[in-house]
Amino acid sequence: MTARELALGVARDVFPPPGSNAVERTAQAAFDYRARRSELSDRDRAFAAELAYGAIKMRRTLDWYLEPFLSARRDTEGPLSTTGAVRELLRLAVYELVYTRADEYATVFEFVNLAKRISHRGLSGLVNAVLRRFLRERPAQPQREQFENEREYLAARYSLPTWLVRQWGEVFGNELEAICAAVNDPPGLAIVVNALKATREEAAERLTPMETRPSTVVPEVLLVKRGGNLSSTSDGDWWPQSESSAMAVDVLCPQPGEAILDVCSGRGNKALQIGARLNRQGSLVCVERDPRKVATLTARLERAEVAAGVVTGDATADALSEEQCFDRALVDAPCSGVGVVGRHPEARWKKQGTDGERLALTQRSLLERTARHVYPGGALVYAVCSTDPRETTEVIDGFLARENFERGLIPAAYESLLSRDGDVLIPPGIAGRDGFYVARLERRT
Repeated sequence: MTARELALGVARDVFPPPGSNAVERTAQAAFDYRARRSELSDRDRAFAAELAYGAIKMRRTLDWYLEPFLSARRDTEGPLSTTGAVRELLRLAVYELVYTRADEYATVFEFVNLAKRISHRGLSGLVNAVLRRFLRERPAQPQREQFENEREYLAARYSLPTWLVRQWGEVFGNELEAICAAVNDPPGLAIVVNALKATREEAAERLTPMETRPSTVVPEVLLVKRGGNLSSTSDGDWWPQSESSAMAVDVLCPQPGEAILDVCSGRGNKALQIGARLNRQGSLVCVERDPRKVATLTARLERAEVAAGVVTGDATADALSEEQCFDRALVDAPCSGVGVVGRHPEARWKKQGTDGERLALTQRSLLERTARHVYPGGALVYAVCSTDPRETTEVIDGFLARENFERGLIPAAYESLLSRDGDVLIPPGIAGRDGFYVARLERRT
């Protein structure tokens, strides 16, 4: 198996042929599955990952590049039947030619040979003809004047679904193109340090030769500048977690001696962060409905030396008794995840524009149910890795119209990230951050 063949297999796993019985996988899962079964060197695996992830992410732009060449063959030779595998192969080849420092003719040679192995001679001839003509004509990247409006141009230029470009434009206005470009850059890597076991400075020294710098916003976060392989990080002393995600706990600001509720705890990143801030004083209760995540959460709490009660249950129902109340509560709600499309190559193509509307029903239910367990004068923080107004401001404004809560103050470090309503709103991709929304609400006394 070659690196290009591995990349093709990954792309086919992420986008299996319609009507087939093939197992659909995420890009990461597909790569891990296939790379384990290959005998490629580390260098070739890295090249395969670059090709696969890049071609999946830039799928729309690559199709824009390919369309004139495939259309011309349809016009001159009648209907063109390109199998899904050959189409994916052409995307990978054009990605290598456009976005990497390719030896161009070697690239064409290798992909033509790959086409021969997976298809018949006629389609390998098609691949050869398309790629050689592509090199002769060397088309420029998409230009504004080629599209009927700005949204379509940005979607084609930066390989995004038009509905997502439209949504970001409505929320962020003049920042739109910067966001579209930034979500195609490598996402920022960060580590949260367990204050129970090490200071941020001690962790930075122990992480050498990884080069880090402290976050200017979240006290326990180290941003990774270089050497960002986090597979060797300690789950007890520190753990990988995005800076944006860690902001939710920072805004919650749990204090030693308080009772804290963490709803939708998942595998526990925010629970560990809360527990470390409590400094073994006070109490933490975590609620998670997925038993597999509960098992992971429980094990991670133990390794991090964080004491917490873990409830397996649905936080939209009666997971807790009515009399249980807390000083602060965090609702890390399930969401569309449009804020993290830059982290997952296939995410932009798998999400739907209707996801925000559908998930808002669950988000409202989680907020209302959790609010019952917050003491008067207590704080409730709502966080989602989305910037869709249906999951953010609309959920919060509706909640405040019905409940005896008001917006609370956000720490001064977040001033540049505040929306007009005073909530934290982080644009996707900018400064390597994930798109995130965090609202702090306080129960009136």
